Amino acid sequence: MTKNTMASANDSRQNQKDAADQNFDYMFKLLIIGNSSVGKTSFLFRYADDSFTSAFVSTVGIDFKVKTVYRNEKRVKLQIWDTAGQERYRTITTAYYRGAMGFLLMYDISNQDSFNAVQDWATQIKTYSWDNAQVILVGNKCDLEDDRMIPTEDGKRLADELGFEFFEASAKENINVKQVFEHLVDTICEKMNESLDANSSPVSNSKNANLSEAPSQQSSGCSC
Repeated sequence: MTKNTMASANDSRQNQKDAADQNFDYMFKLLIIGNSSVGKTSFLFRYADDSFTSAFVSTVGIDFKVKTVYRNEKRVKLQIWDTAGQERYRTITTAYYRGAMGFLLMYDISNQDSFNAVQDWATQIKTYSWDNAQVILVGNKCDLEDDRMIPTEDGKRLADELGFEFFEASAKENINVKQVFEHLVDTICEKMNESLDANSSPVSNSKNANLSEAPSQQSSGCSC
C-alpha cells in the first residue's frame, strides 16, 4: 500500500469515526457553495484532513465530511457539505440548504465569472435557507496574486452590501482556512446563544439529528 493510499484510508476511517461519534453538545450543518472550480472541495479537504491536491475533480452532486471542534467550551460536530457548482446539479444542491446554519460562499480571486455569480448564489441562500443562516464570503486562491482579477476591496465591498463577513483565503497555502471555519462556527454559536436567551433557539441540541439527512425530493484580508 502506498503512503498516499494509507493516508487516504486513515482519513476515511477518521471521518467515519467522527460521523459515528455521538458525544457532542451541538451539531452544525454547514454548506460550501459557489461556481465550479473555485476550490470548494480543496478548501474542505484542507480543513478536514489538512491535505491538498492540485488535481481538479468536479464534485458530482454533493458530498460531506464531519469534523468535531471545541469552541467556547462546547464540543461542536460540524457536518460540512461540499456542493457541486454546475448548473445541472443546482436543484439537487439547493435541496440541502434546508437546515443549514452556515454557508461559505466562495469565489476564485482569479476568475471574474465566479465573482459575478456571487449575487445569484446569495439569492439562492435567501430563497432556500433558514432566514438567520450565517454567511461568509470567501475569496479563495489568494496565492494566485499574479493572476488576481478581483481586488480585495471589491470583495469586501460586495460582502458589506450583502451583509456577509469576508475573508480571502488559500486552500493550497493553507491561508485563513481554519480561521474562516472558526469564525463561522463562533458566529453561529453567538447567534444561537442570543436566541437561547430569548427562549427561541433556532438551533437545538441536535444529538437526535440524522447525520445522513437527505432532501425530501470579522473580516480578514489575505496574508499572502
